[in-house]
Amino acid sequence: MSNPIISKSAEASNIKQLDIISNKDDKKVSVVGGTVGLLYYESILQDSVRATLTFADAGNTINNKTALDGLPIVGQEKVEVKFADNNDVEMKMTLYVNKVTPMTDDTTKSMVQLDLTSREFIMNEKVRLNKRFDGKISDHIQKILTDPNYLGTKKKVDIEETSNNYNFVGNNRKPYYAMNWLSKKAVSAKNQKQGDSAGYFFYETNDGFFFKSIDGLLSQEKKKSIIYNQSPDSRGENIPAGYDAKALDYVKDNAVNVQDKLQMGAFSTRTVLFDPFNCYYEVITPNAKEKEKSLKLGGKELPVLNKEFNREGNNKEFSRTQYMLLDKGTLPTGGGTGKGQEQLNKSKEENFLPKDILNQAIMRYGQLFSQKSTITIAGDFSLHAGDVIFLDAPELQTDVKNDEVNKESGGLYIIADLCHYISPKETYTKLNLVRDSFGRKGNHTSGSIPL
Repeated sequence: MSNPIISKSAEASNIKQLDIISNKDDKKVSVVGGTVGLLYYESILQDSVRATLTFADAGNTINNKTALDGLPIVGQEKVEVKFADNNDVEMKMTLYVNKVTPMTDDTTKSMVQLDLTSREFIMNEKVRLNKRFDGKISDHIQKILTDPNYLGTKKKVDIEETSNNYNFVGNNRKPYYAMNWLSKKAVSAKNQKQGDSAGYFFYETNDGFFFKSIDGLLSQEKKKSIIYNQSPDSRGENIPAGYDAKALDYVKDNAVNVQDKLQMGAFSTRTVLFDPFNCYYEVITPNAKEKEKSLKLGGKELPVLNKEFNREGNNKEFSRTQYMLLDKGTLPTGGGTGKGQEQLNKSKEENFLPKDILNQAIMRYGQLFSQKSTITIAGDFSLHAGDVIFLDAPELQTDVKNDEVNKESGGLYIIADLCHYISPKETYTKLNLVRDSFGRKGNHTSGSIPL
């Protein structure tokens, strides 16, 4: 087990480097001494890491001027960032200024806020996909991220292999748009069964870029076990055995808004397929409960809904409808000199299989945010968006000395959003945790969650 995250970890941590480099002449200034606050963000719903830096400037930072006027800071400046938590977990990154906001400016000092982002976020606005892509979706993601003609990232790229191919033409799309668009069409070769589950997330953390299936995220080994109760941790002495930290704040949210979930088709959808070549059409209505056994769930089971609202009969049980033309003959693999026959042979094959992927992805995205918890812990920079943690909180009972964990809301969660807050006085990490199901499965001491 790693070092426990105790209350002392919430004290001021170490900002080692905050160097802003001029676009003009590579002059560099450090604003570590004037830093008022640093907020660092990651999310599985966000293409890029982000940070907000607020610093005060007395006017003698460079050439007897403020950093804002002396460099000057106008946007796209490189910012070298390094900071460490109170367990000496260090984060080091190169970010770029996306927005400059002067907050106060008088004759004695100024306050400036910089919105920082990654290189690839800015490059995304200057790159377009204008060629044809053939093959596996995971290969397309790899190419878009690493090819010098596109984003050309040098960062680590962790891509979960897909089982399905998809051919498409870039049509001048931006890279991030295309990768998120492809995410909804992808099926994992390892963690999903085509016809039962689908759907990926594309996101960035300080460790690099990730392209991961929903079921793949839920099948990871847990990274930390965290407990929340009313007792102070007494600098680690009161953390129960097997847990890495005690949450300082805990908010539980049952996110199953029935109307919203039905509108998005989280539990039952209908797709009407039409083949324009022979006028054949088919209506399919997959149901989440029918696929539940083949899904990799965070808890014991998907939400159990009231049977009173079930509609009996063929193709009647659904809450959302899509209409889809079968994608045949548009971009068959092959071609080139002497290879035209290969394209003809494959002209009747489907490029995208909506019957096996479309509804399944829609349902999995809708299910993942069924249960949500928000916790605040003392600063822990080892955690990242997409990591799995095990969370427990006491069950509410009349006995105030009750220490039984909640068997319904406790268990495995994915970190959907993460924010590290650093100031000269304190350091905190706030986590938004989500999962697709209810019921505590596994335990806080095991290295992985049995499926």
